[in-house]
Amino acid sequence: MTASDWAGFFADEASLDREAYLFLDYYLECSGDPELAAAHFCSEQSTAQWRRVGSDEDLRPRFGARVVDLQILDGARPEFSYGVGSGSDAPVTACRLRIAHPHGNFGPRLPNLLSAICGEGTFFSPGAPIVKLLDIEFPESYLACFQGPQFGVAGLRERLQVHDRPIFFGVIKPNIGLPPEAFSELGHESWLGGLDIAKDDEMLADTDWCPLDRRAELLGEARRRAEAATGVPKIYLANITDEVDRLVELHDRAVERGANALLINAMPTGLSAVRMLRKHAQVPLMAHFPFIAPFARLERFGVHTRVFTKLQRLAGFDVIIMPGFGPRMHMTDDEVRACAMACLEPMGPIKPSLPVPGGSDWAGTLRPLYEKLGTVDFGFVPGRGVFGHPMGPRAGAASIRQAWEAIVAGESLEERAKHHPELSAAIAAFGKPAHTQAASSQSSDPASESNRAGGGS
Repeated sequence: MTASDWAGFFADEASLDREAYLFLDYYLECSGDPELAAAHFCSEQSTAQWRRVGSDEDLRPRFGARVVDLQILDGARPEFSYGVGSGSDAPVTACRLRIAHPHGNFGPRLPNLLSAICGEGTFFSPGAPIVKLLDIEFPESYLACFQGPQFGVAGLRERLQVHDRPIFFGVIKPNIGLPPEAFSELGHESWLGGLDIAKDDEMLADTDWCPLDRRAELLGEARRRAEAATGVPKIYLANITDEVDRLVELHDRAVERGANALLINAMPTGLSAVRMLRKHAQVPLMAHFPFIAPFARLERFGVHTRVFTKLQRLAGFDVIIMPGFGPRMHMTDDEVRACAMACLEPMGPIKPSLPVPGGSDWAGTLRPLYEKLGTVDFGFVPGRGVFGHPMGPRAGAASIRQAWEAIVAGESLEERAKHHPELSAAIAAFGKPAHTQAASSQSSDPASESNRAGGGS
């Protein structure tokens, strides 16, 4: 590739028709000249060979991905991150790369989109073995081809008649091994204590020892009894993660028997499968995050979690459960916030999804989570914090509601606990209330900085 050839893979962003392009931010480590590496990167993920032999045509103006911004993040270094190498002795440079990619190359099809922006051309580009996709921006013309969430945050709130606080979930525990009868009783108790949504664990499938049909039937009955007793709507969230050709059938069976929302593990099942199910769905669809961490956790390689969040929203999830704050989930505070914002920020005609940051939560982690997000538009999803409560799940759920009442009243958790034995027992069982919750890093999100290397954990 000559210097004149490079120019065909660079453009002024202001000169482009923004409706014709997706805009992609990457972190890149390359050997040799960064401009040449960036040009190769665009070539490999779009036109590759851009003319026929013996022809003077140039396919790049319409079909070529083009660099609209290239920033060198630090000086040259002797080797790539993680011991990966390209076999070149040239110095290694870390870059921040913004690319305009014409979406007419692949259309409004999620498998084809991912094949372009995360495929062979992206992760096997010559001289650039370290790549992380940090962010993606969609034009209105592209978003208009997708349904997105059917209910979204407002629709879910309307169904639950909850408008001025977080939505309280609970993962029924033990998550694996219980028969439907015992499982449903735990869910019933948690609803009576104040949960809005009792859910299957993401690993609980349609098994012979806890079949989905019987589980949905019993939880549906328990939900209706809890609604009658409390006077407020409740949701049973059934996991229908399975082979793609069973999803519609499992949707129908679960909903017919009493489930009024459905959980799907987004990446193991596939975003295209979720989009298919969204066209059929009668109830809210909620995502869980298995198989995302292997792509996202490394600071300088893979795909930032915010990209997965945006794609799940595009596919049609009303609720997106994601790794939350605290050391267990290996996420920086800024990365969690970026994912929550990707659920809620304007996205053309696509409705907001409810963000649910999760991981080892209990009554004492509600306040710091709320303070870090700065909004009531989130879901709070304890497991053992409700179902491992020493006084049982009804008391565990009550302790969550009492923790929220303390926030609203401007009280400390300890002060509220003096008059509420459920909250007092939660503090004794799970630890002192955390006013600031440690995360693996407090630094700013790398995708918003020019001096760090993308997307960390």
